[in-house]
Amino acid sequence: MPAVREHVDKAPTRQDKADKPLSAPQKAMRRLGLDSDMDLALHLPLRYEDETRLMAIAELRDGDLAQVEGVVRDNRVEVRARRQLIVRIEDEAGHTLLLRFLNFYPSQQKLLAVGQRVRVRGEVRGGFLGREMVHPECKAVQAGAPLAQALTPVYPTTAGLPQAYLRKAVGRALDKLVLDETLPPQALQSWPGGPQVLADWPLHAALDYLHHPGPEVSLAALQDRSHPAWLRLKAEELLAQQLSQLQARQAQAQRRAPALRIRPGPDDQGLHERLLAVLPFALTAAQRRVSEEIAQDLARPSPMHRLLQGDVGSGKTVVAALAAAVCIDAGYQCVLMAPTEILASQHVKKLVDWLTPLGVRVAWLAGGQKTKERRETLEAIARAPEQGGAQLIVGTHAVIQDKVHFHKLGLAIVDEQHRFGVAQRLALREKVRSDQGANSDGSGGEDGEEPHMLMMSATPIPRTLAMSYYADLDVSTLDELPPGRSPIVTRVISEQRRPELIERIRAQLAEGRQVYWVCPLIEESEAVDLTNATATHAELTAALNHGQPASPRGGEGGIQVGLLHSRLPPPEKQAVMAEFVAGRMGLLVSTTVIEVGVDVPNATLMVIEHAERFGLSQLHQLRGRVGRGAQASACVLLYSTGDAPRLGQTARERLKAMAETNDGFEIARRDLEIRGPGEFLGARQSGAALLRFADLATDGVVLDWARQTAALMLARYPALAERHVARWLGGRVDYLKA
Repeated sequence: MPAVREHVDKAPTRQDKADKPLSAPQKAMRRLGLDSDMDLALHLPLRYEDETRLMAIAELRDGDLAQVEGVVRDNRVEVRARRQLIVRIEDEAGHTLLLRFLNFYPSQQKLLAVGQRVRVRGEVRGGFLGREMVHPECKAVQAGAPLAQALTPVYPTTAGLPQAYLRKAVGRALDKLVLDETLPPQALQSWPGGPQVLADWPLHAALDYLHHPGPEVSLAALQDRSHPAWLRLKAEELLAQQLSQLQARQAQAQRRAPALRIRPGPDDQGLHERLLAVLPFALTAAQRRVSEEIAQDLARPSPMHRLLQGDVGSGKTVVAALAAAVCIDAGYQCVLMAPTEILASQHVKKLVDWLTPLGVRVAWLAGGQKTKERRETLEAIARAPEQGGAQLIVGTHAVIQDKVHFHKLGLAIVDEQHRFGVAQRLALREKVRSDQGANSDGSGGEDGEEPHMLMMSATPIPRTLAMSYYADLDVSTLDELPPGRSPIVTRVISEQRRPELIERIRAQLAEGRQVYWVCPLIEESEAVDLTNATATHAELTAALNHGQPASPRGGEGGIQVGLLHSRLPPPEKQAVMAEFVAGRMGLLVSTTVIEVGVDVPNATLMVIEHAERFGLSQLHQLRGRVGRGAQASACVLLYSTGDAPRLGQTARERLKAMAETNDGFEIARRDLEIRGPGEFLGARQSGAALLRFADLATDGVVLDWARQTAALMLARYPALAERHVARWLGGRVDYLKA
């Protein structure tokens, strides 16, 4: 196999920029991320125009998108309601076509001077004076000028970047780019459609063809991406992704982590067994199975990298507590990071209740802490357990700040991992890795050791996404709910039934139940006409208390209506939640800060206002705040069409899915269908889609081939594998490892 010769233009240096100011098109290309020849080669057309043939004017029909050639016989400016340029051309057969320009420049008038031969392309439509084209594309030609030999590409572009400039730039890039084969013969032979499919379409040939397809091509095959040239791109892209995932897994297996094993205590029972004994409920079979999988990982001397997924209410917190118990029992610290203070505080409450009676010291770290409390917490995190140091640390992203130094961290748990950016998750891994062994007294793990990682998500990952985006992770699934959970009935109703809904809330409160009302915004927005949480709080307070005002936490003799949103100071948030959790507040009006982590078994009704504005997984998360006790619960999706006569198709599909199923895995599958993998995952929160060409909903066969080929290449062709990943992913490889 010859060495790879791959020419990639480097982005201009600062000195280059100073010497040669960028033109407007060059700046526009920079904004689109088109910095190298490979970037341009992978910037594929949105559609194509057929300039390979001419039609006679007599053959034109209304609605045709056609190209004709003729000589300008008339050119005049007419002034009606507005100035118009009217041009008449005549073809060789003597038939004429009118060209109409509502906006025009002197250069166009000059181009279309009487006697000039022109080639025009546009949509044909009937007019008062016969068939015409409005604002067609025009260019001057000589008689007998050759036609294009391939379809003309139309590229995604931006302001200041004309199609003609972009076409030339792509053409130059393809001419300079040399892409040697990175697929070994066995990979070509194993392609499910036959060995010649990939062999006949090397990467460079496939790119050439997709930029300039011949006129004989089936446009349908280009549009649905089933053409062999498209299959080559999908195969290479998915192979690069699978290779990077397997490389991450192999690299992880080479790293060292503390082997955390359950050890018996003075009474021959370790912390793990004692925690199981004091829990006020029995574990489900799924919780026992997943806990055993995690314990086996923790006992190995290489770092665990596991995703724990489970539907809302499946009991992930107790699994995390049991994993923490194994870690603490082995003499190490455990940290649990959550995306919001509300979720983190809920974890603290449960973990303190379970673990503090067993002698575990739990520390709380969040951005809203007072200076003295924060300083004491930081000192406890840095101390050894035998000196009164913290053994379990729970907090928000504050746990990865520079001033936090762990004494001896063995396990890092990231809850609702999909709500953290990749940069934050990487920062946690790098920080705790650097902290190990860094203390002046030599405490901490051995040099080179890093903690185990457990990531948790209540947004189940469909199988195809798990195979693709999480191939570097071990995945554990909690696929059953604890007994005693009440079913949730979901109803979709119009905003017009709001008064009827308020009366239903009054009835629920009269029975001693509690209610959530979720709004998407907390203040008026000129861009989006949505009822805000503050106004809704005032409205519901007045309606439920017969016009009498009440404070956010209620008043004497009245129905207590709380208000919770992200801009409240942390102490006020905690006070409002404490009132609701204690049952002294009947109705909580909130933004989506209650999406995860709030556990109030007495809350039996969830109202989501403007439900059509929420994503499907977010609706499912919010619905999961009720149905957490034995009482029957309901979720009402209150929608408004505004000025539109009906809901949009996507909104209808989301609301229909919510009404039809409570199964989080089915919700995730439908969410994938509606949104696609990039948006579903936030491209693993990297901010950029990791798959540009393949579609996991339709390319399962290609994905299976890529998985098998990736294993083959890493085992037998590691150099080719490295070049293939570098070509396709470049600096994005790290994002696949988080």
